[in-house]
Amino acid sequence: MNRQPYYITTPIYYVNDLPHLGHAYTTVACDAMARYKRMRGYDVFFLTGTDEHGQKIERKAVAEGFTPQAYVDKIAESFVQLWETLDISNDGFIRTTDPRHVKVVQRVFQQLLDNDDIYKGSYEGWYCTPCEAFFPESQLVDGKCPDCGRDVEWTQEEAYFFRLSKYGRPLLDHIATHPEFIEPSSRRNEMVRFIEGGLEDLCVSRTTFTWGIPVPFAPGHVAYVWIDALTNYLTAIGYLGDAEMFNKYWPADVHVMGKEIVRFHSVIWPAILMSLGLPLPKQVFGHGWWTVEGEKMSKSKGNVIKPDEYAAEFGVDAVRYFMLREVPFGQDGDFSRMNFIYRVNADLANDLGNLLSRATAMIIKFCDGKVPEPGVQEEPDRLLPELAAEVLEGAAAAYDRLAFSDALAEVFRLVGAANKYIDDVAPWNLAKTEEGKSRLGTVLYNIAETVRVSAVMLAPVLTRGPRQLWYQLGIDGSPEEAGWEAARWGGLKPGTQVRRGDPVYPRVDAKAEAQRLKVAGGSAKAEAAAPAKVTDAEPAGQPGRGAEVQAAPPAQEQITIEDFARIDLRVATVLEAEVVKGSDKLLKLQVDLGSERRQIVAGIAKHYVPEDLVGKQVVVVANLKPAKLRGEISNGMLLAASSAGEPVVVAVVSPEKDLPAGSKVK
Repeated sequence: MNRQPYYITTPIYYVNDLPHLGHAYTTVACDAMARYKRMRGYDVFFLTGTDEHGQKIERKAVAEGFTPQAYVDKIAESFVQLWETLDISNDGFIRTTDPRHVKVVQRVFQQLLDNDDIYKGSYEGWYCTPCEAFFPESQLVDGKCPDCGRDVEWTQEEAYFFRLSKYGRPLLDHIATHPEFIEPSSRRNEMVRFIEGGLEDLCVSRTTFTWGIPVPFAPGHVAYVWIDALTNYLTAIGYLGDAEMFNKYWPADVHVMGKEIVRFHSVIWPAILMSLGLPLPKQVFGHGWWTVEGEKMSKSKGNVIKPDEYAAEFGVDAVRYFMLREVPFGQDGDFSRMNFIYRVNADLANDLGNLLSRATAMIIKFCDGKVPEPGVQEEPDRLLPELAAEVLEGAAAAYDRLAFSDALAEVFRLVGAANKYIDDVAPWNLAKTEEGKSRLGTVLYNIAETVRVSAVMLAPVLTRGPRQLWYQLGIDGSPEEAGWEAARWGGLKPGTQVRRGDPVYPRVDAKAEAQRLKVAGGSAKAEAAAPAKVTDAEPAGQPGRGAEVQAAPPAQEQITIEDFARIDLRVATVLEAEVVKGSDKLLKLQVDLGSERRQIVAGIAKHYVPEDLVGKQVVVVANLKPAKLRGEISNGMLLAASSAGEPVVVAVVSPEKDLPAGSKVK
């Protein structure tokens, strides 16, 4: 069978230091996409690797008492080890010191020269070694690098230049006709503005250091980073060596990277390819950055997140899941240890793990441990099969556009619905009557089948747990190997013997962890990350927090923009809704805020039927102090408007278009 090829790459990571969260984020995202595409039947080539040349490496190696080669060998191995720890399924790992790459770079340099796109000149200006970039004096900030703030050095040397200025208009034309070339759109707009500002020719060789690939026609010159590093995407798939392989995989389907290097990949790289007469990559995707507890990661602050340590403590699945679920891919995010624990507990332990436990426990109790044959089916029993088909389409569409958070939210919409289905149907009560027993088999089958199909759809991200979920359902094999179509409803065979086991995703004691952080000296951050204390007081007159909705009051005193900025308004998707027991006014909502799932109690029961709210997007005050209403915690406030006069008409505030859960309203 001739399968459709799919070529995805991370950037090659600079080996000036050990890998950290940022490297892992890009690589796990690419890995999830590669796994998903393999499950869809694609012939995938997933590339990652290391960028190992340059003056910074040369100086770093000498400072640490190594030769440059010995130093890069050591650091490159640390990347290889981390990718093994995180279950990265890359098909290729390229190093710019590889002999095959050296040959390709030298031949590319010659091709560019032959095409009259490289010329000899001289360069003098301010150079920042850590950033490996030149800056005119007008761009310096207090005489220092405008990017990193470090000292710059005056550099004067003979160099070769690439005619980048020649390609400004062709690049703009390509972006105009292929808007998907740069994603997300904010990065595309930024690059268009940059190109429109005018492109300058690019220095592509250096003579002030020797740790690099020699330029074949210019003794004393080494290839500078642009041609050396970017050409790796061609080398790895056989350019100028294996025509069959190269023609199969090029052009790349997507280059994925942090937003700081999108310019190199969407301006310099395509210009080089245009000069070589090669097709451009189909897409360049620049994701956001991570902060840690609201601060930039740095060794001096001691807040660098080491993914291998988190994987050892919480499991590989937890690390991979948090990174891809917590933040919409493309946006910036903040890594908090307590938010990590809350997310893993809420989704993996409580929702998914609990669903598996409930399914197997009831099948063992009521069906002698064998998956029952579906029997009598009532209207509520059609919900999960229908929703599963909808979620399968939604998750696939989200994966296809690299919207990992959306894909995972779709799957957990199904998981959440199954848990609610159990509460609503109460299978333990069905087992008490002969009439109920005829429907019980349908209910238990639906619950178990939800776990099975969810495991398949989660397999691109979760590399360990889905197999265990299947095993406890009595299914041998791997959901990932079974392929995406295995998520179609009805694949669980009645009569299968379930296997009760330990929790696939054990719950972490969040309270104990918050206390540990306080004792360790991080009390302020621990308190900020931990849930706020709640009281039994029921506030009055607050729509969305349990009070009767009142007619619109007259306009109140004016506030400043700073006052408004204190209110954190977020778009949330309603996952579940039900009437609070003992109240005719309150609805209890489970909402997805993108970074977390929350419960909000709203005083709108007289105006909304619960099922009409499920799936609806609403606006909530996300930073309101939690309160307890009729015994239920409300962690936020739903915004609603009401008409004056009788009868009162109430409408929840909802965005005009669907937005990623957690989007900020401002």
